[in-house]
Amino acid sequence: MLDNTVQLTDEQVRYYRENGFVQVDQILSSEEVEELRGYLEETMGVQNGRSTQTAASGDLYYRVLNQRVNTWRDHGGMARFVLSRRFADAAKQLCGADGLRLFHDHALLKMPQDSKPTPWHQDLPYWPMNERGALTIWIALDDVDENNGCLMLVPKTQKIKNLKSIDLVNPEDIFSDEGAKDVDRNTAAIVRMKAGSCSFHDGLTFHYAHANQTDKPRRALAIIYMPDGTTYSGANHVCTDGLGLAKGDVLAGGLFPKLA
Repeated sequence: MLDNTVQLTDEQVRYYRENGFVQVDQILSSEEVEELRGYLEETMGVQNGRSTQTAASGDLYYRVLNQRVNTWRDHGGMARFVLSRRFADAAKQLCGADGLRLFHDHALLKMPQDSKPTPWHQDLPYWPMNERGALTIWIALDDVDENNGCLMLVPKTQKIKNLKSIDLVNPEDIFSDEGAKDVDRNTAAIVRMKAGSCSFHDGLTFHYAHANQTDKPRRALAIIYMPDGTTYSGANHVCTDGLGLAKGDVLAGGLFPKLA
C-alpha cells in the first residue's frame, strides 16, 4: 500500500541535510514499478487533459526532455502514486519541514536516438516561490546509468543562493556564475540506480542528466514538494498561471494539497 511510510536512517537524513541530496533504494517494489510504468504510458498519450505536455516531438526541448506536468490531474493511477504518503513522508523526514504540499509532478522521459543531456541547473529559479526549502523526489522506472540519462548532483550546492534559471535548450554554464565560482563540478556524484529506487534533491542543488544513448526511453517520475506556508513570488509558471494568485499569496488549496 502506498499509504505506508518508510523510515529513513539517521545517516540518510544527515547526508541529505549536509549535501543537498540522497539516494534511497527500493522505495517501490518491482510490482509497483510495473504498475506505474503502465500508468505513465497511458497518461503520456492523454489529449486535451488537465496535465501539460511541455514540448512536442521534433522540438528542441523534446530532445532534452519529453515531459508532462501534473499527470495526477488526468489519471487516477498516477494520482495514487503522486499523492502517496510514502514519498511525501520520506521527503518530510529529510527536510524537516512541519508539513509538505505538492507543487507538481512531472513525467520525465529521455527519448532514444537524438537525445541531449539536461544541462547543469538549479530547480528553484524555475519555481514561483519566495522561500527556499522545496525538494524533488526523482523515481527511476528503468535502471539508470550514464548511458541512458542518470542524474549527477554536486554536493553542498544547496547552500548557494538562488541563481538564475538556465535555458535547457541553449544553456549557459552555471559554473561561470559569480555565485558558483568556488564549486568544483568534479565532486559531482553519479547517481546510478535500479528501477524502483529514487533520489531526493533540494531545489538549489546543482544537477545534470546524461543523454540517452540507448534504443529505449528512460522513464522517471519526479514529484516536487514545498514546505507548507510557501508563498507565491508572482513569476509565471504553468502550474500557477491563470489561478488569480497575487504576489505573496500562500500556495495552498486543492491544486497544491498537503501530503505530509
